[in-house]
Amino acid sequence: MKAYKLIRKMKDGQLSPLFINKKSRIPIGVWLPAEAHKTKGFAFRKGWHCTLEPVAPHLSKKDRVWIEVEIEDYEHYKRPESQGGTWVLAQRMKIIREL
Repeated sequence: MKAYKLIRKMKDGQLSPLFINKKSRIPIGVWLPAEAHKTKGFAFRKGWHCTLEPVAPHLSKKDRVWIEVEIEDYEHYKRPESQGGTWVLAQRMKIIREL
């Protein structure tokens, strides 16, 4: 299934998660399994957090880009429209392209 994810774009062009395990880098075109990283101040929800559309009004766009991803083994997670509506938590993700 196609989905979207907002991620950090580093000065060297590499891509990185926004909050959880943010020191890691995300390669393009490689299937990645979701990892579980409990992080203080964040609800624990294992999976790559994606959206059905490239919309997340509650998040800043500074130094961040939307990517199109392919996901597998996912579940829908209801969130308020102010947080982009339905999230998709995927157990596997592959970056297709930067939007």
